[in-house]
Amino acid sequence: MNASPHEGAQQVAGRREWLGLVILALPTLLLSLDLSVLYLALPDLAEDLGASGTQQLWIIDTYGFLVAGFLVTMGTVGDRIGRRRLLLIGGAMFAVASVVAAFATTAPMLIAARAALGIAGATLAPSTLALLTNMFMDAKQRATAIGVWSACFMGGAVLGPPIGGALLSQFWWGSVFLLALPVMVLMLVAGPFLLPEFRNPDAGRIDLPSVLLTLLAIIPVIYGVKQLATEGWEWPAAVALLAGVVMGVLFVMRQRRLADPLFDLSLFSIGPLRTALGLSLVVGTVQGGSLLLINLFLQLVHGFSQLKTGLLLGPPAVGMLLSIMISVGLARFVRPAWLMAGGLLISATGYFILAGVDGDGSLAGVMAGTALAMAGVGPVVSLGSNIVVSSAPVQKAGSASAAVETNGQLGVALGVAVSGSIAAAVYRDQLTVPPGLAGDALDAARDSLAGALAVAAQAPGAIGEALAASARLAFTDGLHLAVTLAGGLFVLLSVFTWLSLRHVEPMRDGFAPPGGAAPETAPPSASAVDSGARS
Repeated sequence: MNASPHEGAQQVAGRREWLGLVILALPTLLLSLDLSVLYLALPDLAEDLGASGTQQLWIIDTYGFLVAGFLVTMGTVGDRIGRRRLLLIGGAMFAVASVVAAFATTAPMLIAARAALGIAGATLAPSTLALLTNMFMDAKQRATAIGVWSACFMGGAVLGPPIGGALLSQFWWGSVFLLALPVMVLMLVAGPFLLPEFRNPDAGRIDLPSVLLTLLAIIPVIYGVKQLATEGWEWPAAVALLAGVVMGVLFVMRQRRLADPLFDLSLFSIGPLRTALGLSLVVGTVQGGSLLLINLFLQLVHGFSQLKTGLLLGPPAVGMLLSIMISVGLARFVRPAWLMAGGLLISATGYFILAGVDGDGSLAGVMAGTALAMAGVGPVVSLGSNIVVSSAPVQKAGSASAAVETNGQLGVALGVAVSGSIAAAVYRDQLTVPPGLAGDALDAARDSLAGALAVAAQAPGAIGEALAASARLAFTDGLHLAVTLAGGLFVLLSVFTWLSLRHVEPMRDGFAPPGGAAPETAPPSASAVDSGARS
């Protein structure tokens, strides 16, 4: 029989639930890590596979686009077949796709493997937060558990570089994909024993036209952004952007007509939830793109090894994780609006510091700016997730959880495309090519900094030195513009956050809905109620 809401509301998590949190944290960490771990490997795999600048962007962001595109769909699948079952199926798929990516022999093969990883990742993501919010019914325990989940969600992105650096110092670039294997094996073995099964026997059918519309809205827009930056305002970019917008409008219209929509748009009528979801998208966009550029700057401009680059980014990563957990405790006494707005201003300060660095003697500025930029988003990540979960009606917790992860994954992927495209456009505009280069060498130098340095290494002394110096300076100019825009955006976002969330009270008893204190307990989501038995 189904568990009653009243019984679920009184449940206090025990050892099994806390061990289950570890199992849920693993795929959450891995999903983010699988994106950022490639940042350090990008120069090596680009040279080994002969990937162009455009192919490099697709290798990085295809994964995030498809995770974001399929998250809502897989949330519906999880409601139908069980979230634990979907988690375990996704884990097996992810392991297989990781092996294929590790041993890819061409750039298109790696892009295809990354696409498969994205689809598999989308089967993992909806299960984590939705299961977690129903395993921890006590408000204070749930706040701590969501803080851990948030730390893992963002922690993977910032821990990827040091982990990747350690691997790449000893092994080939494909080793970064094999990280998934031990994680997935542990989850597949322990998950059936530690995780309960939640499924909704009344879950709606999957609306295939809506699934198609989500993909046709996301991918053309991203393609159009990249084409606009690399090729200028030409008709392919304009057509792609227009098509994506039209598909997005059609998706919204269809969801409004369906009795059982793929995504419940009524969630956006809740003010704090709408604000928190918007913040997660914008912050993910800025952080995802900036982290890629910082990694490339340290490797290709400063000339640091992959291991040293990863180790340098370790302390800022730890600072961000501490910021996430500390903000959970402070939110019991301080309004979330103050913590989140203040954090955004700290991040903005970090980005403005990064805007002043150059390629010589600027390591201290790079590290200080990166540390502030990362630490400042901690309150936004942890408190934003809790605001979404607590603001949504309990029967729509599954949809709210999918929206959090969709925005986070799409934001990171979009940030790689937007920031990478901005930096690429500035690079091509500012690059000065010395006389003597032509043909394929000239095209490679203009395509990317990695290409220019490879050409410079083969060119005669004076020409090679001039090309390398010009390319590093042009890339630094692109970084300056991207982080300056990020800092300005975060200042505006700080004001918006305070104005939108200033009425949300401190979360003394866990995480309160707007307008009052949270109840001591909350009933389980109808979408996550076990249809048979909790095993």
